[in-house]
Amino acid sequence: QVQLVESGGGLVQAGGSLRLSCAASGNIFSSNVMGWYRQAPGKQRELVATITADGSTNYANSVKTRFTISRDNTKNTVYLQMNSLKPEDTAVYYCNIRQILSYWGQGTQVTVSS
Repeated sequence: QVQLVESGGGLVQAGGSLRLSCAASGNIFSSNVMGWYRQAPGKQRELVATITADGSTNYANSVKTRFTISRDNTKNTVYLQMNSLKPEDTAVYYCNIRQILSYWGQGTQVTVSS
């Protein structure tokens, strides 16, 4: 079993920055993919960014010039640095780890005011 605990969400003005963190614990394999997804009200959950254990990254087109995903394998932690935030980035952000099975965090709210 794997547990994910997210932190770092909040309220920020447009143009501001936030940093999300997600710590994984439990039965963590050395080879996994960690990532962030988001779900806005009335919309489906969507990919934001993923990162493999060796550091390969993938971003949604809407965030690739503004967000940066990174990870610390020694801490089993993934980060999402979000800059130049826009009101359309408002959503609940979910951490995910994929290693045979997929696990989700409880989500953290990010609200960007205009």
